[in-house]
Amino acid sequence: MASSFGVAQVLVASNRGPVSYEVVDDGSLRAKRGGGGLVSGLSAIGPEADALWVCSALSDGDREAVRRGAGEDGVRMLDIPADVHADAYNGIANSVLWFVHHMLYQTPLEPVFDAAFRRRWASYESYNRAFAEALAEEAARGAAVLVQDYHLTLVPGMLRELRPDLRIAHFSHTPWAPEEYFAMLPGDIARQLLRGMLGADRLGFLTRRWADAFTACAERFADGLGDTAVGVHGLGADADFLRARAHEADVEERITALREEIGEGRRTIVRVDRTELSKNIVRGLLAYRQLLDDRPEWRERVVHVAFAYPSRQDLAVYRDYTAEVQRLAEEINEQYGTPDWRPVVLHVKDDFARSLAAYRLADVALVNPIRDGMNLVAKEVPVVSDAGCALVLSREAGAHEELGEDAITVNPYDVVETAGALHEALTMGPGERTDRTKRLAASATALPPARWFLEQLDALRAVRPPA
Repeated sequence: MASSFGVAQVLVASNRGPVSYEVVDDGSLRAKRGGGGLVSGLSAIGPEADALWVCSALSDGDREAVRRGAGEDGVRMLDIPADVHADAYNGIANSVLWFVHHMLYQTPLEPVFDAAFRRRWASYESYNRAFAEALAEEAARGAAVLVQDYHLTLVPGMLRELRPDLRIAHFSHTPWAPEEYFAMLPGDIARQLLRGMLGADRLGFLTRRWADAFTACAERFADGLGDTAVGVHGLGADADFLRARAHEADVEERITALREEIGEGRRTIVRVDRTELSKNIVRGLLAYRQLLDDRPEWRERVVHVAFAYPSRQDLAVYRDYTAEVQRLAEEINEQYGTPDWRPVVLHVKDDFARSLAAYRLADVALVNPIRDGMNLVAKEVPVVSDAGCALVLSREAGAHEELGEDAITVNPYDVVETAGALHEALTMGPGERTDRTKRLAASATALPPARWFLEQLDALRAVRPPA
């Protein structure tokens, strides 16, 4: 019946929304807006589109905003029970699906798919169902729904059953596991995941490699793609925003502070990451130590500026990883440091202005993930670099598909090779470095966030005409 339809014509669904809330001392709510490609994309379609973002309440402030009915226009937060969200988000999405797609398991010991896993999986189903029901309630007839990422793989299939009139897309911001690794999942779970996604009219991936991996899994475990279309949309950097933001006063202040930490006349190897297991920060530090061993001429002439911002610290394995990053940085400084030279400048407190300052100062950017859906740092550094920057890039980063020709490619597991690549990057001539940086920046900004989003929306509309 018409009365059962909502009014939103374009809907986005994601675990994290575009705004978060905190309760301040006087009891009022303070809203903080987020950024990123989805925010840019939704703003690009204009207010006349009747767009709605459905997301999860993640903090006490978010849940209080839901209780007070104080949310912003265009955003619906779901106050999913905390224990259900914890099991779905940490117990399944981040501890199983993330590990599968990034191939992070230490297989002699993990994974273990036991009764506790099955209980957490039931929470993941409930969490996805809450999104599907909210989207079904809010969507206008024939509306376009763009579901985001591994947290919500079951939503397309659930939503298709509730609202067959809708145009549904799902986008994966992570890699997709090879079929042999995906087969580690229990057979019924693997089929349920794939069939959930195949409820969409269209699936999007960051690179052709990840799209092909999904297709192989669908052929093996779910009898093929059926009527679902698959596309590739390589999210690019937002050049206009980055270049403007990188020259604001707070960034200039951070540049002055970083120059003092680095010291006069020294070269810089920069990395900016979350302390996420797939980012491979520990091997990056080992490669830098190998460089100082193999090429003693770089001692006191180069500094590794490493920003490792805490991630998922509610999981023990991430806390341990963060501690190992800090321990190894201290060990390198103790082993090689001199009274006026600190080989590793490590910062673990998130500071976007300081990250942009490091981008501008970088002679070399080190991006060496074990596996990464894209890695926007690899795209951002060339865009804002002041004097040109050599990029040392893992072949396992999704960004390598677009940037590999002008980067120095490394096997992320090979510390000796990576040390050699750092030396090659540091000794690259200024003319070549400038030329490569220009080409890298052009490739990195080929599909900026607003166009990336609109391209997917147009492709979805083309696949399935309005109902």
